[in-house]
Amino acid sequence: MIFLFLIFCLLLIELIYFRVAERFNIIDKPNDRSLHKEITIRGGGIIFLVSALFYFIFSNFEYSLFFLGLTAVSTISFLDDIFTLPNRYRLPFQFLAIILMLVELHFPANPIWVGVGVVILGVGILNAYNFMDGINGITGGYSTVILIAFWVVNNYHLKFIENDFLIFTLLGLMVFNYFNFRTKAKCFAGDVGSISIGLIILFLLMKLILQDQNLIYLLFLAVYGVDSVSTITHRLFLKENIFQAHRLHLFQVLVHALKIPHLVMASLYMLIQSIVCGIVIISLNYSLLTQLVTGFSLIILLVLSYVFIKRKIMPVNIRS
Repeated sequence: MIFLFLIFCLLLIELIYFRVAERFNIIDKPNDRSLHKEITIRGGGIIFLVSALFYFIFSNFEYSLFFLGLTAVSTISFLDDIFTLPNRYRLPFQFLAIILMLVELHFPANPIWVGVGVVILGVGILNAYNFMDGINGITGGYSTVILIAFWVVNNYHLKFIENDFLIFTLLGLMVFNYFNFRTKAKCFAGDVGSISIGLIILFLLMKLILQDQNLIYLLFLAVYGVDSVSTITHRLFLKENIFQAHRLHLFQVLVHALKIPHLVMASLYMLIQSIVCGIVIISLNYSLLTQLVTGFSLIILLVLSYVFIKRKIMPVNIRS
């Protein structure tokens, strides 16, 4: 009953936000780098923060440091959606959020270089998750796949988090997907959405890895990870500024060059990541060596697929 009430509250809050966004012109206008053609409300992903805060209250303020970081980075990201802030304003909040998350998880402080490396990597993953938000359905759909994978692990392999945390987050995704997983989206996640859900997923991933002492779970981000790292490598090869906006992610190239519908492309990413997650979860029943071989093979297969498709499509004069 409480979950039905929560869905109702989240829907109501999202609809109220739409009114506010329309009133204050918080919208996304198409430009030459966009893959959409309609003016659309930006920041609908604020519902991820709302659902997380509902859990924070429901759980009697559990994970307070993490939620403090989540609130801070979501707030600056929302301001970025409104005003477009430079990196010098956004990055300190992202570093703060990752540090608070690691403190919450009691991440080992020694050796110090490991902690520094994890913080930098965390900020990189957070931004990569944000950059991948480029078409209708991809952020909400992909995140839903990962949350379901966490739920399966939590209930059938290792209890690492309260189920309510996962359910509250999934309900927020459900509400967002209702408005975004459409041919003509009612709203986009915005930086506030992609950054907040990215941090929530990173928190769950780190908690699971630390508790099970197994890096195989990094493959829950395999599809996004391979696309992001491979695209950065490609742009470096082209001698481009990797910090500037572009349309060279594989899903962007496919949508632009082959005119694949957004929802078909988003569903394809969801399907591939679902298969990867399924293989990872099955591999947990086997030896560590089997898991390593499985993980390595999946990464190689994804990278080769990325390179093959890009080489086939790029001659069509697709450039960033």
